[in-house]
Amino acid sequence: AIQTRRQELADDEAFKQLREDEKRLFLRNELKEHNKQLVEAAQQAGVATATDFAIFQNHGYQGLYGGLDQKAIHQRKGLKKNQKILDHMGSTELAANLFRATQTEEKLKRDGVNSKQQANTTHFDVGRKVRQTIQELGGTMPEELPTPQVSIKQLENSVKITEKK
Repeated sequence: AIQTRRQELADDEAFKQLREDEKRLFLRNELKEHNKQLVEAAQQAGVATATDFAIFQNHGYQGLYGGLDQKAIHQRKGLKKNQKILDHMGSTELAANLFRATQTEEKLKRDGVNSKQQANTTHFDVGRKVRQTIQELGGTMPEELPTPQVSIKQLENSVKITEKK
């Protein structure tokens, strides 16, 4: 009976992990799509070059992560230079970033933002509001959330291997 219970607990833990991995894959793909739409909205607002967009993205991160920019988040997660921070987030952190991206896109359009400075400020403000909401709900700040051991790329590769079998 004890052995059976141990197996049930192990199965339950494996199921929870599978669900987290599935959530991460789903949310990362959603974020990928919404980031494309955010790029379009930012371009309409005057964010033109790759450098402009990197600065624009950093403003969103700084709002959401309490002043930390992409480089600081990257360091905090202990990632290598070629690793993307979005591929090393759990589902809660990905969901917060997805909300930031969707709401920034909507606000840029709704407010008719037409300068890159205004777009940067909007992205920062939306990020800060998402952070404020997390705080008010008693949630964990995004920079305090654990970094998953397995990256999105590794998850995608394991899904491809599983599908080939």
